Amino acid sequence: MLLDYLVLGAAEGEHAPEVLNFGDILVTLVVFIVLMFLLKKFAWGPLMGIMKQREDLIASEIEAAELSRQESHNLLEEQRALLKESRTEAQAIVENARKQGDVQREEIITAARTEAARLKESAVREIETEKEKAIAAVRSEVVSLSLLAASKVLEKEVSEEDNRALIEETIAKAGEGR
Repeated sequence: MLLDYLVLGAAEGEHAPEVLNFGDILVTLVVFIVLMFLLKKFAWGPLMGIMKQREDLIASEIEAAELSRQESHNLLEEQRALLKESRTEAQAIVENARKQGDVQREEIITAARTEAARLKESAVREIETEKEKAIAAVRSEVVSLSLLAASKVLEKEVSEEDNRALIEETIAKAGEGR
C-alpha cells in the first residue's frame, strides 16, 4: 500500500509520506542487537542450561529404567532356572524314594518267603519226629499186646528168644499192612 501511494503520488491535499528515516532504523537495529545479546546472555544461556539438565536427567532415568528392566529380566530368568532345577531335584527325590520303596518291598517279600519256608521245614521236621514217636509208641503197644495175646493163646511160658522172634514177626506183618 505504501508503494501504491509513492507510485501514484499523493492525492491533492494529502501530505506525502515521509521518507524512511535511517536513524530510527539504525537505533532500532542496535536496540534489537543489544536486546538479543542480553537475552542470549541472561535468558537463552540459562534456559538452554536448564533444558540440557532436563535432557541429561531424562536420559539418565531412561538408562536407569533400562538397567532395572534388564536386571528384572535377569532375575526372572534366574528364578525360572532355579524353579526348573527344583522341579528336577524333586522328581529325582520322588523317583529315588519309589526305587527304595520297591527294593524294601522286595526285601520284605524275600524275608517273608524265607521265614515261611523255614517255618514249613521246621513244621515238617516236627511232624516227622512226632510221627516216629507215635509209631514207636504204637509198636511198643503192639509188642505188649502181642506178648499178652501170645501168652494167652499159648497159655504157656514163652522163652525170651521165642518171644523176640514172635514180636519181630508181628511187627514185620504190621509194617506190611501199612
